[in-house]
Amino acid sequence: MRILLAIAFFVSFATGTARAEGKTKITWFGHAAFRIDTPSGKVILIDPWIENPANTNAKDDLAKLTAVDLILVTHGHFDHTGNAPDIAKKTKAKLVATFDLGNSLVANIGYPKDQFGFDTGGNFGGTIEVLGGEVAITFVPAIHSSAVGDPAKASQGGAPGGFVVAIKNGPTIYHTGDTDLFGDMALIGKFAKVDVMLACIGDHFTMGPERAAEAVKLVKPKQVVPMHFATFPVLTGTVDAFGKALKKTAPATKLTEMKVGTSITL
Repeated sequence: MRILLAIAFFVSFATGTARAEGKTKITWFGHAAFRIDTPSGKVILIDPWIENPANTNAKDDLAKLTAVDLILVTHGHFDHTGNAPDIAKKTKAKLVATFDLGNSLVANIGYPKDQFGFDTGGNFGGTIEVLGGEVAITFVPAIHSSAVGDPAKASQGGAPGGFVVAIKNGPTIYHTGDTDLFGDMALIGKFAKVDVMLACIGDHFTMGPERAAEAVKLVKPKQVVPMHFATFPVLTGTVDAFGKALKKTAPATKLTEMKVGTSITL
């Protein structure tokens, strides 16, 4: 009996240690679509337009999304809401969005009503704890626009924003959403020690490489992953231009260039 108890204790201790030492994985599907796998195995999607033109493996990627816990949407444009409703219906994933945006996604593009509410809706400056306390998500602003549905008859989508995703005993990830550079990004870096900043650099609809580099300077992340570029011809910002600007403005931040379909582990 003592031997069995000792084995049970060891297994319990080893399992707890493995979880504490677990890794967080970030996968890029192209454009602004990311997947975050937490150390405990929970799955978070951000702006899941999986079928974007840059993702040649979209069909397989969608088929593999059989277990998703949360879907985070920064604003209402089609290239960010993407495949969210269909994924939600298949996986029962709860929606994390600002309150007005979340209600609009339910009313206008068919996100399941019972998968959004006060527990996962919020607004700028607010923080919610989710997934049993493993993850804390803070709603932060962005300078952009937000409308839901067909552009010819789009519905109000609340204010655009971004997310600071803090994983317990793990990294803190800031997804900018679609935005221009703005001075209060410095406050995001003040209140959250950001490990990875997922930053739009495409220009035309968002900040371009030089302004994105200034944004990095304000936030002070350990590393930055560029996104939201080259999906369409008008998104002319490049990683090369961003890297050159970054060396001048925020040389201490590591530039991590991800290819569509690849992952980084933290």
